[in-house]
Amino acid sequence: MNFQKKRIPLEEGDYYLTPEGYRCFTEQYLLKRGYCCESGCRHCPYGYNKKTNRQE
Repeated sequence: MNFQKKRIPLEEGDYYLTPEGYRCFTEQYLLKRGYCCESGCRHCPYGYNKKTNRQE
């Protein structure tokens, strides 16, 4: 199966740059994306906990 992810244009407030220079996506962007990627995102609105490997 070939699942293609839809491309979501970035808007102001969708991410910020960390002191190390990485993009950190905000809750605003993650909600627009519409699903949890289970990567342990810092601002995950879905309650995923990477340590327990489940949503809480």
